[in-house]
Amino acid sequence: MSPSEDAKRIARRHFRVGFVALAIFVMLGLVLESLHAFKSPMYLDVESEPRRLMWRLAHAHGTLLAMLHVIYALTIRAHAAAAKPFASACFTIALVLIPGGFFAGGIALHGADPNAAVALVPAGFVALIVALVSVARSFGETSRDDETKEDS
Repeated sequence: MSPSEDAKRIARRHFRVGFVALAIFVMLGLVLESLHAFKSPMYLDVESEPRRLMWRLAHAHGTLLAMLHVIYALTIRAHAAAAKPFASACFTIALVLIPGGFFAGGIALHGADPNAAVALVPAGFVALIVALVSVARSFGETSRDDETKEDS
């Protein structure tokens, strides 16, 4: 597979993952708003404050990371050298671990603390930082597509 075809494949994957994840996290937002509207005790009681915080963090981070996938796909279309399989995998890992850790951390509370699943969040942020640095470094490289555009 040529570098150009590989870049297109990675971009399509991130468009798909981004929009599916965006739909999921927007639906999560709708569920959270419904729990609030119907005054659900398991969501609104004082002892549920850590759960409410964890689930709102899951919704917010998931939505933003889903949009980041779409932005990464657009970046690849504009700069093919940004199509790094390792960065792609790290973006996806971050999309799963960060909101997943927040959400799972709020399922079973230990007093005022979330459960141990919240430990997934820092690992997700490490994956996100690795992906962002990898993509940023790609702007120092020149892809074959960029060279041919400059020559014309």
